[in-house]
Amino acid sequence: MNHTPLLAINHLSVAFRQGTSVRRVVDDVSLTLHTGETLALVGESGSGKSITALSVLRLLPAPPVEYPGGEIRFNGQSLLDADEATLRHIRGNNIAMIFQEPMSSLNPLHTLEKQLSEVLLLHRGMGGKAARTEALAGLERVGIHHPANRLRDYPHQLSGGERQRVMIAMALLTRPKLLIADEPTTALDVTVQAQIMQLLADLRRELDMALLFITHDLNSVRQLADRVAVMQNGRCVETNSCQTLFSAPAHPYTQRLLAAEPSGQPPAIAQDAPPLLRVTNLGVSYGGAGRIFARRQAPKTALSGLGFTLRCGESLGLVGESGSGKSTAALALLRLIASEGEIWFDDMPLHQFDRRQMLPLRRRIQVVFQDPYSALNPRLSMAEIVAEGLQVHQKLSAHAVEQRVVEALEEVGLDAASRHRYPGEFSGGQRQRIAIARALILQPELVILDEPTSSLDRSVQAQILSLLQALQQKHRLAYIFISHDLQVVRAMCHQVVVVRQGQVVEQGSAEALFRTPQAPYTRELMTAGRQFAPVR
Repeated sequence: MNHTPLLAINHLSVAFRQGTSVRRVVDDVSLTLHTGETLALVGESGSGKSITALSVLRLLPAPPVEYPGGEIRFNGQSLLDADEATLRHIRGNNIAMIFQEPMSSLNPLHTLEKQLSEVLLLHRGMGGKAARTEALAGLERVGIHHPANRLRDYPHQLSGGERQRVMIAMALLTRPKLLIADEPTTALDVTVQAQIMQLLADLRRELDMALLFITHDLNSVRQLADRVAVMQNGRCVETNSCQTLFSAPAHPYTQRLLAAEPSGQPPAIAQDAPPLLRVTNLGVSYGGAGRIFARRQAPKTALSGLGFTLRCGESLGLVGESGSGKSTAALALLRLIASEGEIWFDDMPLHQFDRRQMLPLRRRIQVVFQDPYSALNPRLSMAEIVAEGLQVHQKLSAHAVEQRVVEALEEVGLDAASRHRYPGEFSGGQRQRIAIARALILQPELVILDEPTSSLDRSVQAQILSLLQALQQKHRLAYIFISHDLQVVRAMCHQVVVVRQGQVVEQGSAEALFRTPQAPYTRELMTAGRQFAPVR
């Protein structure tokens, strides 16, 4: 390994200025990264990881961002002093970045082929058939099924995990010297997570590329990192080799991160708990109608044969790879998309209800979506977002609404004093907690949770899960828990349904399914999940 670092961050400080007030969010951070090495930057949401990474590419707006001290050098060249033309050349060509939230990074108006080809045209001078061939190879490499059929798709037609994989493919098309990966596996199921980790490791060796891997999950870095830097409240509290850090963590904060993991059992269900939701043979298909002057296409089955009964106070886990139909099932249960089969909620036939008939039931059935950034209105403050449901469904005074908002925010671990700030001013994990507070403030009977903890660090994840368990026990809430994290499902759910490519492959009690899985695919999920199990 070359002893001269490819990337050197020396005593870096980053601050945000608001009027005369200056808030330092990164304080005296020093890191080095060599060619062919992987450095994992780990810490809780809001610890300064992403701010540090964005500073490398100078992607933070100035003002309000200031750099009170320190330097960032890439191949010996100062990036903080570089002009815009120099930065444009370095971005993409030499340093590429995979951002945390793919839906906000992909252009919703352009197909995948156009966006991938644009990268190849700008950075490698490729076009036409050569660009298409390279784009197909990139999508196949990151595990997109039938990539030739997906090039004409738009981002909204992909699942959350598929969008993340497209972002990874796009970043690697430029063959950069340094790849900054900001939570690249957050939205991925465990089997694809393992594949992506292996892919990044292989590409690092193949391209002799340096990798700055940013994550809130210390345990995932065991598969990838050479060294680990741990950040807390804007400061780097520990840097060590991966092996040493996991075997003998020195800092108390690192020790707490390693010890945090989903645990416990779902609350016991009352023996007299009545059925709240009954689903029979639920199915969803897309396409088949054809457009004017367009060839009729065969319908695509996204979900088929889903059926279960959920009682008050019970949790059902819906598990499977991204694109398997989990989120489609959630949208069908919410009556947000057309479906076949029967959906009975509190003995009411939702499958026969139109939009107007569903309106009174929206308060009783709430949802927390997977991507908090796209689910929160950027023009509303946190208080306005959380209060929106109350203003629609309940007639309360302004004082009562304010009080309920404060209580809801404190319940999910947010500082109520910051309720007048906007979503863009919060970290990814904080935005997810805002989304949870918005759902819980209406005191629903059924909550559909679509990957509600995927963007949360382990310590905060444990707090949120404990909160959800306590609320379930107190209010006899029913949960449908969609997740790729099997440990979370095990801690939260009474029964589990495993789906693959829209088909139910196994279902039963969580205890039986985790103890003796029957389907080969379920056993594959369990094996992959153990690779990323927390270290005790």
